[in-house]
Amino acid sequence: MKNLSAIGRIFYGIGIAGTGFQTIYYRDFPYYMLPPKHSWIPGLAVPAYISGALLILAGIYIVLAKKTKPIALLLGTVLLLIFCFYHIPYEFIATSNYMHFGEWENAEKELALAGGAFIIAGCFSEKNGNPLISFLTKLIPFGAIFFSITMISFGIIHFLYAKEVADYVPSWMPNRIFWAYFAGTALIGSGVAIILKIKPKLIAALLGIMIFSWVILLHIPRAVASPFAGMGGEVTSAFLALAYSGTAFVIAGVTKNKSSVK
Repeated sequence: MKNLSAIGRIFYGIGIAGTGFQTIYYRDFPYYMLPPKHSWIPGLAVPAYISGALLILAGIYIVLAKKTKPIALLLGTVLLLIFCFYHIPYEFIATSNYMHFGEWENAEKELALAGGAFIIAGCFSEKNGNPLISFLTKLIPFGAIFFSITMISFGIIHFLYAKEVADYVPSWMPNRIFWAYFAGTALIGSGVAIILKIKPKLIAALLGIMIFSWVILLHIPRAVASPFAGMGGEVTSAFLALAYSGTAFVIAGVTKNKSSVK
C-alpha cells in the first residue's frame, strides 16, 4: 500500500502544479481558488504570477517528496484560510444564494485540496524545529474529514442536479442518469465510511479508482475538446479530479486496519 500512497501523492502534486501553471498562463486565479468577484485585488496579474509560481513549486516538492511535510502543511493552511476567510464571507455577504447547495461547490473543492495537503503532510515524520510548522501539525487529523465532507457534498449534488450531472457522462455510455445516481451514492458512502473509519483502506482505494476513471473517461476528453474555454476550466477540473483521486489513494495507502489516518 506504500506504493499506492506514493502514487496518490504524485497525482496530488501534479494537480497542484497544473493549476499553478494555469494561474500564470491566464494571469488570474483558477475558478475554485477565489470567488468570482475578485477583480478588486490590486494588480491582479502580479499576485496571480506569485501564487502560480508557489503552487508549481509546492506541487513539484510534493511529487519529489522533498520537504513535503512543511510544504504540504503550509499549502493546506493557505487553502483552508482562503476557504474560511474569503469563500465563507463571500457566500454569506456578497451573494444571496448561500442556501443553494450547489453554490458552495467551488469553496468545497478548495476545502478538499486543503484536506489532501494535510493528509499528505501526515505521511512524513521528519522533525522540524520551526514552531509554526509544529503548530500546524495539529491540523493533520482534520485532513481526511475535510476531504470526506467535500465528497459527501459532491454526492448530494449528484442527486440534486442529476440531469445536469448526467450530461457529463460520456454519450456512449447507456443509462447516463443511472451513472449520475451511482456516482452520487458512491461519493456519499465513501465520505461517510472514511469519517466513521468503516473499512477506510478499501473504501478509499475504490474511491480513488472511481475518480481516476473519471479523469480518463470524462475530464481528459472534455479538456482536449475545450482546452481554453472559460480560462481552461475543463483543464482545471481534470487537475482537481486527479488531485482528489490521489488524495483517496494516499488515505488508502497510509490507513492502518482498525486505525485512523496518521
